Amino acid sequence: MINEQIKLTGELQIVLRDSNGNIKEQKTVPNLVVTTGKVVIASRLTGNTTGVMTHMALGTSTISPVAADTTLGTEIVNSRVALTVPGGGATANVVTFSSIFGPGVGTGALTEAGIFNDSLAGSMLCRTVFSVVNKDVGDTLTINWAVTIS
Repeated sequence: MINEQIKLTGELQIVLRDSNGNIKEQKTVPNLVVTTGKVVIASRLTGNTTGVMTHMALGTSTISPVAADTTLGTEIVNSRVALTVPGGGATANVVTFSSIFGPGVGTGALTEAGIFNDSLAGSMLCRTVFSVVNKDVGDTLTINWAVTIS
């Protein structure tokens, strides 16, 4: 009997730098690929190009992610930024998404992040919560997010 299952896992690397480029904080946290994200992945296998992931967003909710999530708990207004490579970059079975939140973007006590296929709404691929990262107005936050298909 063949019993094969595809599993999606991920983690993100968060790097916060001050206005001089010095690292203030760095952490790695796991994520949850949500149900809408799995639907987008399935539709992409059929050639649908409308589900291409294009943006990352930040928020302040500490509510744990669940598979039914479609949005961040409390997304920060105007915190959604374009991915440095729309759709991410793939190496073997890992897709990597990266975004840079420059000075004045996504400022505050950050505790969650998500990946979306739209600049304002759209489908969410994955969501995570993490211990607070305090981003000051002059800071730059870089997130590199890897989703592994195994």
